[in-house]
Amino acid sequence: MPTSRLFRQLAGAAACTAALLTFSATLAADVDPALAAAVASPARSAKFVARDAARHPAEELAFLGLKPGQTVVELSPGGGYWTEILAPYVNKGHGRYIAALSPIVKDGEENASTERWLVALASRQPDYGAVGIGWLAPSQVEFAAPGSVDLIVTFRNLHNWMNDGSVDKILAACFTALKPGGVLGVEAHRGRTDKPQDPKADSGYVREDYAIELIKKAGFRLVAKSELLANPRDTKDYKEGVWTLPPTLTLGEQDRAKYVAIGEADNFLLKFEKPR
Repeated sequence: MPTSRLFRQLAGAAACTAALLTFSATLAADVDPALAAAVASPARSAKFVARDAARHPAEELAFLGLKPGQTVVELSPGGGYWTEILAPYVNKGHGRYIAALSPIVKDGEENASTERWLVALASRQPDYGAVGIGWLAPSQVEFAAPGSVDLIVTFRNLHNWMNDGSVDKILAACFTALKPGGVLGVEAHRGRTDKPQDPKADSGYVREDYAIELIKKAGFRLVAKSELLANPRDTKDYKEGVWTLPPTLTLGEQDRAKYVAIGEADNFLLKFEKPR
């Protein structure tokens, strides 16, 4: 290879590395001290704090543009990892935090995840403040008045909505609820690009390009991507899908050390805007 060409390639790689380092530094600098304090709160659950190294909560929320005084909706809060951070930060910052929950009864059975979240809410009310509650039931997607929300976030739920056929309905509800210029932040398990997307996402993985087109179809404009949650060790070819990896570890003790070493899944992080 000619020396000049090699030099250009090395210079280009160095520039990319510098840009990534600058981007990371900018994210760290942009974290609101009140948000950093919410992440560092001793009131948070130890099991959730242990996942911070994989989830980078302060940096992720800064990337999505979380600010004091906003009305923020979290879709399908699951076990409450993000609720512990968002509810105190948003409500104490004179904003409003709303959680849009899956039905209490799902497929004829009690929804254990929603029940646990509601129990945690009751026990943490002094820390959380006034929390709004909406619903993401197949027959009822309702969580905020039209044009009233600054930021909607969802973390690792896209595959669930694809699986139960509610994804288009939920994305349409997000578009309606957001103010013009409002942001939709989506974190999801990144699927392989060498295989077509399973529309039901049975493995829990979603191709990033597929997700982008799905969300753009609902009217949103993609404004930024982040590799904050990338994990190149994730091969995405497990018999039990993404749940093979931490924190679920569906296979129990079978090859546990191997999957713990891989860590949590490779995830993409996308920031969309409702056009003004």
